[in-house]
Amino acid sequence: MSSLSGATLDAISLLAGGDAQLWGIIGISFRVSTTAILIAIPPSLLIAFLLAYGRFPGRRLLISVFSTLLSLPAVVVGLTLYLVLSRHGPLGDWRLLFSQTAMVMGQIVLCVPILVAMGHSALQAADRRAWETARTLGAGPLRAVLTVMHEVRFGLFAALLAAYGRIIAEVGASMMLGGNILNYTRNIPTAIALETSKGEFAQGIALGIVLLVLAFILNGLLHYLQGKGRFAV
Repeated sequence: MSSLSGATLDAISLLAGGDAQLWGIIGISFRVSTTAILIAIPPSLLIAFLLAYGRFPGRRLLISVFSTLLSLPAVVVGLTLYLVLSRHGPLGDWRLLFSQTAMVMGQIVLCVPILVAMGHSALQAADRRAWETARTLGAGPLRAVLTVMHEVRFGLFAALLAAYGRIIAEVGASMMLGGNILNYTRNIPTAIALETSKGEFAQGIALGIVLLVLAFILNGLLHYLQGKGRFAV
């Protein structure tokens, strides 16, 4: 118990003292995950809208596929992209393996199913009259789509939080695609795994605290926005 308390105090000291290596790891993690989610949002929401409002052959199959991919293991994504990006893989000439770009690719694959599936559910619950009214009043397709998305913005924001929480905390794909290289691809979850395996718990606890604080802030923001939405109604 005393060793745990000591490690926790050391962790707080590392965070408060501005340890360069620790904050470098945090910066890499947020940079990679934020880049991935920003790239994934536009196509994911477009697909979600088409699945909710479109009528085309194979629509139900696509909905089932994205729902199934929600449980896709991160290590499977990492293995697949590792084989694709490795020297003898089809994209080996790009030399992306063990880079932040490869990590971004892996996290995009992980967060797209969440954004699509949850976005589709939110859009399905929207009043279809919002789309019809916008089109009747002369709004273009893009403006009408944005109008509908504004109506379900809290559901879409929840999807964003769920996707971001998934990718910033995953370890399998990041470890395989990034290689856990110090000051380059070592992010929060891979650093926690490494430090724990070495028996060095202070840095792992410090990084765990960062993830817990992030989860608290994001969920607090979601509840705040949902409360504002109910009040406005």
